[in-house]
Formats: sequence, C-alpha cells, structure tokens
Amino acid sequence: MAPRLLLAMLIATAGPWSFASAEDLTRETPLVRAVRQSMQSVVNIHTEKNASEDRDARFFAPKARRINGMGTGIVVDERGYIVTNYHVIQDVDLITVTLDDRSSFDASVVSYDRRQDLAIIRIETPQPLTVMPLGTSSDLMLAESVYAVGNAFGYEHSITSGIISALHRDVEVDETQSYQNLIQTDASINPGNSGGPLLNLNGEVIGINVAIRSGAQRIGFAIPIDDARRTIARLLSVERLNGHVHGLTTTDVKSAGERRLVVDDVTPGSQASAAGIEPGDVICSVRGVPVSDGTDLERSLLDLEPGRSVEIRILRDGSPLSKQYTRSAASATADMRTVSKSPLEAQTAMRPASAGDGNGSSDSGTKAQLPSLQRRGADADEDRAWLLLGIRLEALNQADQKMLTGRSWPGGRGPVHYNGGMRVAEVRSGSPAAALLRKNDILLGLDGYESTSAENLAAILAAERLASGRRLKCQYLRPGMNPLEGSLQLTR
Repeated sequence: MAPRLLLAMLIATAGPWSFASAEDLTRETPLVRAVRQSMQSVVNIHTEKNASEDRDARFFAPKARRINGMGTGIVVDERGYIVTNYHVIQDVDLITVTLDDRSSFDASVVSYDRRQDLAIIRIETPQPLTVMPLGTSSDLMLAESVYAVGNAFGYEHSITSGIISALHRDVEVDETQSYQNLIQTDASINPGNSGGPLLNLNGEVIGINVAIRSGAQRIGFAIPIDDARRTIARLLSVERLNGHVHGLTTTDVKSAGERRLVVDDVTPGSQASAAGIEPGDVICSVRGVPVSDGTDLERSLLDLEPGRSVEIRILRDGSPLSKQYTRSAASATADMRTVSKSPLEAQTAMRPASAGDGNGSSDSGTKAQLPSLQRRGADADEDRAWLLLGIRLEALNQADQKMLTGRSWPGGRGPVHYNGGMRVAEVRSGSPAAALLRKNDILLGLDGYESTSAENLAAILAAERLASGRRLKCQYLRPGMNPLEGSLQLTR
C-alpha cells in the first residue's frame, strides 16, 4: 500500500504544475509570438504644427495655438531610418518618435513621395534599432490572419487583429489622392495607425496601413509591402541622399519561395561596373547586410564614405562570388548626368517645396511662395555662401527666368508661383551643399526666404541671423523635375 500512496501523492503534487505549463503553451499562440517579434520595430509618431492662420502670419504676429497629430512608423534601417505615410508628416513643424522602450527622439524628414504617400524620417539613437522582419505581399491569401500595430488615437503600440478581406483594391480618397492595388483588412485601423505595419502570423510586415473607409466598420486598407519597398528604395537612393551613383538597375523578385535582387543592367564606367558586377547577377549581401530587394541595396550603400571599399557577395549562374565595391572619392556631379530616370522615379521628390510650409500662398497661387528678405545697399556676399554652404550662384538668364516664373508649380496646398531664383554655378566637394545640390540646379529659397538675387542671399546669410550647426531649409528646382526641398547643415 505504501508504494501506491506515494504515487498518489506525487501525482497530486505534480498535477497543478503540469496543467499550468500546458496552459501557458496554449496561451502562447502564433499571434502572441508574432507580436513579440515585431514590437521593437514599430515606432509611435507624434507631430506638431501651427494652425493654418498662424502659419501664414508667423512673420507678423505669431500665436501659440498648435495642432497635434499622430501616426506610426516602421524601422527599415538600424541607423534610425523609419518609413511612414507622407500624410503623417506633411507640413508639420515637429516630429517626435517614441520607441517600444518608451524612449523618445526628435526626427527629421529625409525624403518623401507625395503620390505614393510614403516618407522616410530619421532619428539619432545611441544604440542600433531593430529592423522590421520583411515579408512579401506576392502570396497573400484571402481570409489569411493578419494583425496591425499602431498609435491608434494616441494609444501607443495598440494591436488589432483580423483577416485579409480583399486584394487589389483601388481607393480614391479625394481629387488629389488615390491609391491602387491596396490590401483590404478587417483588422481595426484607426487614426494614428497610418504608416504602421500590417503583419502576418510569422511577424513579417506584408503591408503599410494607409486609410480607412469613413463611416464603415472594420474596413481598412494597406499598401502592399512589395509595392512600398520599391518606393522606399527610391526614397533611400544613395544618388538622391549622398550624390553617389552605383550604376545598377535591378529588379525585385519575390514569391512565396524566394526573395532576391537581380541585376538587369550595369552602367558602363560606373562603380558597379568597376567592381565586376554583371547583368544577371543576384546580389546577396553588401558589407554584410543581407540583400533581398532594392531597398536593402540602397540602405547598404547609404552614407558610405568616399573612397571606402566594401564586399558585395553575389550569385552568378548559381555560383557564389565576392566582389570589392569602392565608392568613388571624386564628386559624382558629372556622373549623375549619365544616369537616366524612369518617369515614375523622376516624380519622386526629396522634400518637394510646399506652399503649406507657412512661408507663402496657399490659395490661388498668384503670390510668391517665399517672402523676400533684403539688406538694402548690401553687396553680394558670394564668399560667405561659398564658405558656409559650398556653392557659387549666378543670375538666371532671361529664358530660365521666364520658364520659372511663367507657370504654376505643384505645392502642398495648391499651385504656387515663384518670383525667380539663382542658378548653382559650382558646388564644393564635401560641403553642406554637396549632399543636396548639383550644378545647374536653381536655388529658389533658403531658411524660409526667396533667393532671387545676391542681395537676398547676403541678407539670409548675415552673420547676425545664423548660428553654427543650424539647419537651413533649402528649396530648389532640378531640370526636368518639380521643385524640391531639403536641408543644409551649416558649418563654421
């Protein structure tokens, strides 16, 4: 009897613990595991801007009324590059990003595509960020389980779940914004979810949440990740952001079974050609960064120092090879003119100039976009522009002046007109301007003021106005494109 009694006591003792362990395994569903995997790569975005009437009056009687906004972002590079919707950061004055650990950072806008409604922002963090696991939208299934993470109504890192309700939806929001090929989901998408991820049960992002159906319940839409990544690749283009032309034309190949980047063409004389890369090669990694599509290629080369060599691993006819790629130490201005743009790429702007910046007209487009700033009687301060910015400017000829002022240009809140500008005659290599401007660009404005003359420029760059380390908004026109906007970091 003693052995039986001992066995009964052991079973009674072990039973509750065994049950609890089994219960934990049951509770940890695929959704729980997927959420745990993806949370560190989702950020919450809070924005501020002046009310429209205050923005238009900021040079006369500034007011304190502010408008707060919210959205969500996805980490696409460990150095702090984040993708979100353009409408989340459109015309805002301040962007604050909050990570999963509750730490917050100010963000700056890197580039955006108004038509595709996507933008890249960046934060500076002491530690590398966790990049969102990448999925594909090429093999999505109707009724497949998905979930969304976002800053819903300001409730940070809110999670909602549902299914894929439909694929390939075309949605028109208003007369200026429409979307094609969207994913429809019944996972709750709320204000603040914009720019956040739609994920599968593997914790992989398969879409970027972008819109809801007003007045409906549980009808939300997301940009397929394969479409989004092609736009992100353009927004992270090293040519646009660093003035560095690699010379590669590639195609993303994505399906349920493979994700690879195939080289279609290599520009003769380019850095990629010098490295020995050929059409048909599959790029596997660059400087140790795994490459599955064009976005990975661009971010792997982004901010690469001039003259530095990195390893590119490729597959050629199924055989692995290693190539050494060296970024040219010379200015890339001349090389850029040899690289052609597709019509779609040419419409992708780095910070397009906008009448909604609070510096110009937002109604009929009959006023100048930027206010004039002049020091009467002051001589042109060309040496100061060369010293601070690294550019030499010249007056526009009559034909270019007529081209610029004789038409309406796209703006954030409607068409705008410009009073003129100055042509970039020279850009000093390694200067603040070298990362943004090229020879023959037309400088439209600096620091919120038009730059139509040497007097304008001298007043903008007056010593009493500028401080070391300041960033100046820079609006400019590149041949064949719409007005663009970026920023120049001042040095002394």
